[in-house]
This record gives sequence, C-alpha cells and structure tokens, in this order.
Amino acid sequence: MKKKPRSIVIVGGGTAGWMAANSLLTSWGDKVNITLVESEDIGIIGVGEGSTPYLKQYFTSLGIAESEWMPACDATYKAGISFPDWSTQAGYESYFHPFFSELDLKPAELFFHNSGLRRRGKEVDALPDHYFVSSQLIALNRSPVPKITLPFDVDYGYHFDSAKLGRFLKARALKLGLTHVIGHVESVETSISGHITSVNIGSQPSRSADFFIDCSGFAGLLVNKTLGLTFNSYKESLFNDAAVAMPTPLDLGGEIPAQTVSRALTNGWSWKIPLTSRWGNGYVFSSDFISPDNAETELRAQLGLLDADIEARHLKMRIGRLNEHWHKNCLAVGLSQGFIEPLEATALMLIQFTIERFISSFDDESKSIESTQIAYNKDLNRTFDGVRDYVVAHYKLNTRTDSRYWQACREDAITPDSLANLIATWDSGGDFEKALKQQQDNLVYLRPSWYCIFSGMGRFPSNTIKDPQSVPALKAKEYCYKIANEYFLNHKAQLDKVYLR
Repeated sequence: MKKKPRSIVIVGGGTAGWMAANSLLTSWGDKVNITLVESEDIGIIGVGEGSTPYLKQYFTSLGIAESEWMPACDATYKAGISFPDWSTQAGYESYFHPFFSELDLKPAELFFHNSGLRRRGKEVDALPDHYFVSSQLIALNRSPVPKITLPFDVDYGYHFDSAKLGRFLKARALKLGLTHVIGHVESVETSISGHITSVNIGSQPSRSADFFIDCSGFAGLLVNKTLGLTFNSYKESLFNDAAVAMPTPLDLGGEIPAQTVSRALTNGWSWKIPLTSRWGNGYVFSSDFISPDNAETELRAQLGLLDADIEARHLKMRIGRLNEHWHKNCLAVGLSQGFIEPLEATALMLIQFTIERFISSFDDESKSIESTQIAYNKDLNRTFDGVRDYVVAHYKLNTRTDSRYWQACREDAITPDSLANLIATWDSGGDFEKALKQQQDNLVYLRPSWYCIFSGMGRFPSNTIKDPQSVPALKAKEYCYKIANEYFLNHKAQLDKVYLR
C-alpha cells in the first residue's frame, strides 16, 4: 500500500524549495519530518517577478493574507499582460491578455462572435482589448481587486520581489517547525535498487530520509547528477535560452500599472514589471541570434540607460522538462524539473502544480506507488507541454520582418502537433470551438486565452468587407469601462489599503 513518507529532505532553497516546504508543512507537518538543505552561496535566480492567478490560490491554501505577504515582498497586483510590437498588422500592433472572470461573460461572447466574423473576411473590430474588464482596469489605473463583494471570484495575479518572497516563505517554514541545514551537498548515497538513501553535507552529519525533493535549480543535483533522468528539450520550438535583467527606480509619485509589459525587441522580448520599490526590467533572447553584450546594450538603449551605472545580471536558461518528475523516491520541483521561458509567468504555477499534485497523490492509498507515479508524470508532462504550446504560439503568430530571429521563430521553429492543428483550423475558417473541445485534455490555457492570442496578433484575412451583422465594439468597451470604473479602486489606493492594514 502507498503511504506518505515519514521523512523528507528538500535539497535547495530558492522559491521552489520554500514553496514546497510550506505546502508540505501545511498539509503533512504533524506527520512528516521535513528538512531543507541549502547552500549559503547559491541565491534565488529571480528572473520572473510575475505570477498567474494560481499564486492567489497558493496563499489562500496556506492561510496567508495579502496584507501579510505583499508588503514583505514589495508586491503589486496584476490584471494581465500587454504584448506590444509582436504584430505588424494594422490595428493589432499591441494586445492585452487579460485574466478572465464572470464579469467578462457578456462582452467576451461579443468578442468571440466578432473574431469569427473577422476570420471569415468581415470588417469588424476583433481586438481583445475592447472586450475584457481587465484591459479597462489598466486604462483607468485600477486594481483587479473588487471593492465590493461579488457572488463569484475575480482572478488576478501579482508582481513581487522574488528574493523577498523566498525569504518570507523561509521565515514561515521555520516557524512551522522545518529543520533547516546550511551546507553544500557534496555527494549522494543510493541503494542497490537506485533509491536515494542520504545526502552528504561536507563536515556535517549526512541526512537520510524516506523521500527527497530536488530544488537545486538547473544543476539538478539529485535528478541529473545522481539519477541521470532524461530531459526533453523544447529548444527546437523555443529558441530563447538567456536573459539579462536590470532594476530601475520607480517614480513613487506616479501611477503603478497593474500589468506586465512584454515588448518584442529585435531578438527576443523585454519585460517591464512594477513593484512598490522599483521596476523590474529584462530582455529574454536567443544566444544563437544575439550576444549577451549586445542584448544588454539593446536593453539599456530601450530603458535610456546606456551611460547609467546600473549593474545588469546575465542568466542562462535550459528550456524543456524532465520525462519523469517523480522517479523512485525523488521528486524534482522548479528549475530542476524544467522551465518554460517567463513569457506568460508560469514558473511558480508549475511549481505549485508539481507539489500540490504530489501531495494529493497520497489521498488514495489503495493505488500502487508505481501506477501513481506513472499517472503523475503523465499529468505533469501534459501540463508542461500545454504551457509550451501556448508560449510557442506567440512566436509562430508573430508578423515581424525586421530580423532573422523573428522570421526563424515563425518559419523554422518546430510547431507541436496540437498547436499546428489549432493554427490550421483558425486559418482555414474551420470550427475553432470544436478544435478547442477536441484538444481540451491537452490544453492548459482556456478558450478566452486562445481567442485573445490569435485575434490579438491580427491573424485574419487581409481582404475584408463590411458586415451589417457585426456587433459594435464600442458597446462592449463602454460596458467594460463602466464595470472597471464602478467596481474597482485605484491601484495605488488598493495597495495602500493592503499595506497599511
């Protein structure tokens, strides 16, 4: 029979390690002895400083209020992501990918309707910005947190300082009774069956356990160097493998937008993320098309900081996933299990899915550990591949012609079969709703997101004719504007409310 491990050693801190520790302590803390081993000379990578709405659920599951964690992490709210300069189609040079809620049901149906008409060559407005409340929140500098109680939940994400988030979660885990060991894992002991039995930490006593969690980042001390698990690279579909990051000061007297801006540059894209203390900026690029030095120069030029004495941080990324996230008595979490570039801020969501699904795998003790692991790995791989497909879509649908990089992303990158089917259906004017339903088991992103990316990029026939049956976009925009204006506070006012509570 499958039973929960009685002792767990987590190798590596960082956001992945501390998120895993907090989830395990909250769910199993009174039944499982949990130890976290981290090296003091390895910090948090911290490329991503944004989240999906799943982070809201994570803190709710831990019983942590926004007023407790947000001030500790310089956090702001996030209503979605804008994508300027990915498309060159007239009227569609930029679009906003919103977080969807029941407030959007009426205008969104008009959006889906007009997108269908535009696909069939009708001259109608199908820009997603005009049909979702979140885009009007940005226009009005509003927070995505309703100021009144609604009969349904409104999804939103956050921006945060990832290093401070790690320290916050670390402090909470220690209060919950975590055993914390500072030291570098020098070697790993395994049994004849290949299970990990202990980790050796320099001059300190070795740490043995029933189960081990690898949160050691791209190094993969347990899953790569000890167990030798196979890695499924996404390099043929996603070319970006590096990033350069730079913080810049925030004008404390100005507005703080509740959005991430992901702007296409010549050989990749830049992010701009607002915290309460600073802007987070960076450039994600492919080293096959631009050198790190030239990428830094381009980022500095975009920020107006060519001569500024602000240090830039360079990072390498390994894009892809393990084929087995849970192997024998070891689970990979975070960068050790895989990474999809931070375009849609999915890193923490994947960490959360990995650890929460692992915990719930022990709810049914009648199933064997072998069958549980097979189902678990299949589920995680489906999730990673589903996120990959949506991220790849950004590059396949781009229409830029100013560099070889963008042409290669569009023409040379391998298109996963599931994405290729959606593109073919959309372009042919086929039944897109049916295509989405047929692939729903493999799609992580839902219907509104797929419509937003195809329509937002202006993926429509070039020759259009006027159609009297089209729904005026102005009505939908006015509806969304009214909802945003009536139901939501100014973003800074909402932050003040949370920070001063």
